[in-house]
Amino acid sequence: QVQLVESGGGLVQAGGSLRLSCAASGRTTNVMGWFRQAPGREREFVAAISSAGGRTYYADFVKGRFTVSRDNAKNTVFLQMNGLQREDTAVYYCAADRSVVIRTRATEWDYWGQGTQVTVSS
Repeated sequence: QVQLVESGGGLVQAGGSLRLSCAASGRTTNVMGWFRQAPGREREFVAAISSAGGRTYYADFVKGRFTVSRDNAKNTVFLQMNGLQREDTAVYYCAADRSVVIRTRATEWDYWGQGTQVTVSS
């Protein structure tokens, strides 16, 4: 099993920034990433990073604004979010996948954190 614990969410004004962190423990995983879910909407892919950090993939709506990174020595993955908009308001979930391929469907990922709320005010 893998345990994932997110931190760093909160309330921010539009145009501001937040940095989410996700600490992993337990068995080794490969791809790690972030999803989000707004009220009344399905969980959607945000960003992911390969095990060595050499490959990243982003949803179109965050390209140029969000950056995913990882520190394998600390078993931690990060999501730097800049230029936040009201539409980014959601619960953000850290996820880990045993696959070496970056996948974007939430149902295909193996492990999940409890989520952290991000609220962007105008």
